[in-house]
Amino acid sequence: MIKITWQYIPIDNNVAFLQIKQTEITQIPFYYPIFYVHVYSSIFVLLAGFFQFSSTLLKKFPVTHRNIGKFYVFTVLFLSAPSGLFIGLFANGGIYSKVSFISLSILWFYFTIKGFTAIKNKKVTNHKAFMLRSFALTFSAITLRFWKIILVHLFHPPPMDVYQIIAWLGWIPNLLIVEYYIYNQLKK
Repeated sequence: MIKITWQYIPIDNNVAFLQIKQTEITQIPFYYPIFYVHVYSSIFVLLAGFFQFSSTLLKKFPVTHRNIGKFYVFTVLFLSAPSGLFIGLFANGGIYSKVSFISLSILWFYFTIKGFTAIKNKKVTNHKAFMLRSFALTFSAITLRFWKIILVHLFHPPPMDVYQIIAWLGWIPNLLIVEYYIYNQLKK
């Protein structure tokens, strides 16, 4: 993900994914800066989220866990999810991809805020469950690219077909795995 994000430094409107989004860049106000907000904020959310599931960090450094968690929540709620929602409105692949990315953004926001309010109300099990769901959606940035590589390598489908499929495969399996884990581990 760092390598993918690195392509967007320095800021350029004709690099990587943006090469196929020139219509949006030229015709949709704020698409370009909102895209960059999403790219840059999401990489930090992804990195922050990885640390949050360390039991060592939680037990030995609870203040660090709290501070990283606050950063994660703030960034998802105010930068990553809203920018994802906006760029999802203009997703490649037509209505199927748009519905997927918009749903992903709304659920990402919802799970994150529910996780935050749960810990504020001292409901630790609910907090863990909702933050696992939130991070499953954060992790879709990686799984989407993983599925793209597999589908293109194995089946060679047309690009827009790939986009429609990975729009859903990027996050639905993640969420199902987390729900299975929550059902078997946290709800005992």
